[in-house]
Amino acid sequence: MLSGINPILGGDLLAALDRLGHGDELVVADANFPAHRFGAVVADAPGIAAAQVVEAIRTVVPLDGYEGPAVLLMSAEGGERLPVQHELVGAAAVAADRVGELERFAFYERAAGARLIVRTGELRPYGNLVLRKGVVNAYEPRGAAQ
Repeated sequence: MLSGINPILGGDLLAALDRLGHGDELVVADANFPAHRFGAVVADAPGIAAAQVVEAIRTVVPLDGYEGPAVLLMSAEGGERLPVQHELVGAAAVAADRVGELERFAFYERAAGARLIVRTGELRPYGNLVLRKGVVNAYEPRGAAQ
């Protein structure tokens, strides 16, 4: 465990996040998502809600500020956003105009191009999103660990 790093971000997950470059996409997926179908690196976060995982990831991964959505949700049937989706958007700390939605099978196609899939313990349907990594511009020292 490291000081100043969210404990959800264990060594393997932190290393996988570190390997992402600008514009790379990662999927945070619910427990029912077919994560191993796509060939991307899969990191497991069992027993942890998807929004908690997104919140932890966002402490070390900036979102892409260039054109198009930086966050994509899997559209729920019926067209209305579900509570889990609102929680995911809130955890991503992203402006509403930077969030898009994809129909379920289009989301799967997008996930096939992701560099990393984090499968969570989220049991609510549609607890899935894509995050597009932005640029890390500067190191901000925080001083010695306490």
